Amino acid sequence: MAVNSNITQKGMEINDESNVLKKHVMFFDRNNDGLIYPSETFQGFRAIGAGLLLSSVGAVFINVGFSRKTRPGKSFSIHFPIEVENIKLAKHGSDTGVYDKEGRFVPSKFEEIFIKHARTHQDALTSDELNNLLKSNRERNDFAGWLAAFAEWKLLYYLCKDKKGLLHKDVIRAVYDGSLFEQMEKEKASKKQK
Repeated sequence: MAVNSNITQKGMEINDESNVLKKHVMFFDRNNDGLIYPSETFQGFRAIGAGLLLSSVGAVFINVGFSRKTRPGKSFSIHFPIEVENIKLAKHGSDTGVYDKEGRFVPSKFEEIFIKHARTHQDALTSDELNNLLKSNRERNDFAGWLAAFAEWKLLYYLCKDKKGLLHKDVIRAVYDGSLFEQMEKEKASKKQK
C-alpha cells in the first residue's frame, strides 16, 4: 500500500512534525469537536475496514484505556471521551519512542525500527520481526504498556500487511502521521463503488 505522508487530514497539512500524535488520532474525531467517544472510535475502525467485533473491542479498549489519562483534573465520565488536545498524556511505555513526550515525531527512532529489526527486507517487517520489535521495547513490569503496544502493532499488521506478510515502512510511517487512516478509508470507499 503506497501512502502519501503529506496527505491533508481534516484540512491540516501533515508535514508539520510538531503535533503528529494529535494528527494520528484526529481521524477518529469523526465530528471534529476535539473529543473522541467510543462510538467515533468504532466508526473510525469500520471506516478503515475493520469488522464489527474488532471495531467494538477496539473502541472499548482504546476509550476506556485513554479517557482518564487525557482528561486530567476532570471527573470520571461514563461516556469515556478522549480529549485530542491532551493525547500526549496517554502515551504509554514499552513503545518505540517514535513519539516523544510532547507527541512530536522523532525520525531517528523511526529509522531505528528498521535498522534493528528489518532483517528480511530493509523497508518492511515480517511477523517474526514485529514480534522481536515488541519484545525489545518491553519495559520491566510495564504490563499495560506491553498490552497497548501489542494491540497497536498487531492490529496494524493484521489490517495492513501485504500478500507476502510484510508490513512496509511507508505504511508504518503513515500510521504515525495519521495519513494512513484516511487513505484506508478512501480505498475502502472506492472498492464499494466498484
